[in-house]
Amino acid sequence: MNLTLKLTLLSSLVVTTSVFAEDEFFTPKTTVGGYGELHYNYEKKDGSDATKILDFHRFVTFFSHSWTEKWSFKSEVELEHNFVEGAAEKGELELEQAYVNYHCNESFGFQAGVVLASIGLINEYHEPPTFLSVERSDYNNKIIPTTWFGNGIAFYGRKSGFDYKFTVMEGLDGKKISASKGIRDGRQKGFKSNAEDFLYNARLDYTGFSGLRVGTSFSFNDATVGKDTTNSVSILELHAKYEANDVYTVFEVANITYGDKDLAGVETSFGYYLDFGYNFGTFLKTEAKIIPWLRFEDYNTAKKAATEAVEKANHYTNWKVGVSVKPIESVVFKVDYGVKKQESTKTKTKQMNLGVGYQF
Repeated sequence: MNLTLKLTLLSSLVVTTSVFAEDEFFTPKTTVGGYGELHYNYEKKDGSDATKILDFHRFVTFFSHSWTEKWSFKSEVELEHNFVEGAAEKGELELEQAYVNYHCNESFGFQAGVVLASIGLINEYHEPPTFLSVERSDYNNKIIPTTWFGNGIAFYGRKSGFDYKFTVMEGLDGKKISASKGIRDGRQKGFKSNAEDFLYNARLDYTGFSGLRVGTSFSFNDATVGKDTTNSVSILELHAKYEANDVYTVFEVANITYGDKDLAGVETSFGYYLDFGYNFGTFLKTEAKIIPWLRFEDYNTAKKAATEAVEKANHYTNWKVGVSVKPIESVVFKVDYGVKKQESTKTKTKQMNLGVGYQF
């Protein structure tokens, strides 16, 4: 046996041994986690009586299992409003994530199953301690509905300070897109979803600077309206978050364009919000984080519509101030106050919220 052949066989043996060693010495493990939040909401609209609600808004459990260092399963089940009875207003039980995950290395991996659309900052990372307000921003309800999930596959990775993800998933139900709610009701949520036209979603973030995440995403779907009818939906959004040196700043902006304004009565939706907070816990020499903050947002699910009256009826501005207190990083107590104003009627709605949230 010549030297070259010996070296080749030896190299093959080393590689094979390394591969099998990885599985041999890896212990499969199962992990359980979750998050939840209790809210008190006070709302007083001009000309109406105040409403007061105490609600355990979300109870979420994470379940994951790792077969090997590269192959795993991840899932998330969410119960909203304590229990489920009949229609959605009596609570919801949803399987928001359930996918097989292959993590080859930092540069490449993929997910297949029930996945999250990679759009904005909150949709993928929405645990209560990760955002400042009691409720998620109106922008993350009216413009980019959170949480947005569905059946599909995603490819992801990180390279040289850039984080990317490309997702192909079920599309929107074009019949349920409207001027007053935008795309929110169009989400199919994985229930026997129509697979005629997929949604394509691509995100790119830069994370090479400590505490900073800045990026953009683009999504496109020919939303199914009828057997031979679709309404094209294009979503372009930009986002940035800086969380370091006791500073908390968030900015998100998105524009949604609809190809056929006559089908849904709307041509574009648009919105943005800006948060700024500062941790005074360091100044007070306490381990707890005490973060006063303020927010301004402007959104319109019918930025361009059939009539000016429809545009003004769906245009809102909203400002809020609040304080978030984190005795430890995974537990948060929150209070905030704000005023939301509708353009057409000039009606103001005063809101005061209290909340406690956790994650583990």
